[in-house]
Amino acid sequence: MDKAVLPWGRWLLGPLLGLVLASGPVAAQGPDQNYAFVGGRWFNGRGFEKKTVYAVGGRFTFERPAKVDSTVDLQNRYVVPPFGEAHTHRLSDPREVEAGIADYLRDGIFYAKIPNDIPLSSAAARERLNRPDSVDAVYAHGGLTATGGHPMRLYAFLAQSKYIEITEPKKLDGQAYHVVDSEADLERKWPQILAGKPDFIKTYLLYSEEFNKRKDDKRYFGAKGLDPRLLGRIVEKAHRAGLQVVTHIETAADFRSAVAAGVDEIAHLPGYWFGPPEWPMPPAAFELTREDAQLARRNNVAVVTTTLVTDGLVKDKAQAEQIQAVQKRNLRLLKEAGVPLVIGSDAFGATSLQEALKLNTLGSFDRLELLKSLCESTPQNIFPRRKIGVIAEGYEASFLVLEADPLVDFGNVKKIARRFKQGRWVELSAAGGEKRSEAAPSHAH
Repeated sequence: MDKAVLPWGRWLLGPLLGLVLASGPVAAQGPDQNYAFVGGRWFNGRGFEKKTVYAVGGRFTFERPAKVDSTVDLQNRYVVPPFGEAHTHRLSDPREVEAGIADYLRDGIFYAKIPNDIPLSSAAARERLNRPDSVDAVYAHGGLTATGGHPMRLYAFLAQSKYIEITEPKKLDGQAYHVVDSEADLERKWPQILAGKPDFIKTYLLYSEEFNKRKDDKRYFGAKGLDPRLLGRIVEKAHRAGLQVVTHIETAADFRSAVAAGVDEIAHLPGYWFGPPEWPMPPAAFELTREDAQLARRNNVAVVTTTLVTDGLVKDKAQAEQIQAVQKRNLRLLKEAGVPLVIGSDAFGATSLQEALKLNTLGSFDRLELLKSLCESTPQNIFPRRKIGVIAEGYEASFLVLEADPLVDFGNVKKIARRFKQGRWVELSAAGGEKRSEAAPSHAH
């Protein structure tokens, strides 16, 4: 929820309040059953091959077990690992979590990353997550920013609107975000940050090339971030604690600072917009260089796409075309360098499935590359220690059954016939099965 921070903050609340809470999914059968799946075309990372696959104890195997409880004919359909969503905030509010789960499972998304949330609220939402009939998610909790930095203005707006549980802005520090202006602040607040048990650490860099100019200027409230000189120290402390660091960025200069500091992931492709109308920046400020991309690859930094954010922020057609040109250029450079690109939407009312479909229209990926990112690299990025994202011996028995080949027409990723998670069929409820919560895409953080 990045950009709903200035006058455009009002764009966020309407879609949030307009969410239609759909009934959640239900699961049938249990993981103790042994399944034989016949007649399916299974994705192997290069294409689809016909073979028989078994699920035993919630894991894939290619050896027939002594007992098969159920044989399922997949009728020549196409089977892929479930999809991942690398940037969302939809699963952090208990009032919205049911609608979010329904939308994600409907779109075949079993894994999600939430890079900023309020622990007081997300604790209740998490009770509905990370189980076989739901979505599995990881949370950063409050990110690290500077005084007056993003996302302070956004959360002040939400607090004053009484949309979130904390309605006094002064109580947001330590929950929605952690204000860190110096190394002394970091040392003092670090125990509290770790006590919240985040799954990873979120940090904010915004227009860091103008850090000194913006630091004490109230006109830039919500449009600035950490002192870039602090980021390396944050990374050191996080890595020592076994936590990865994800960094929100705006400009190419932010990207460079984050990569140089050793972060693990960049939360946005530079150039999803050119800044607020009050002080837009030129397209060149968002253009990466070949050297930027190569250093990101050497440092093994992943980049989350979030191109869908543009649709909620930019209404001027000419500017949207300029932005798209920058996005295409940056994607090309990153892809050529071999930078891991993972798919995330950062948009309410949308998911990474729509982000992948948007990327398909940009022409920056072929269909195989997009499919592998959606069902392999993105889930593995979210849960790097789990055996997911590949249909292989001993991996979690989770998959989607598609009606048609997505390598012929990428739009076929929408045609999901069945969903299977950790040895169980996941059925969408009749009440929420084919509806989508009515929230227009709008910029998040």
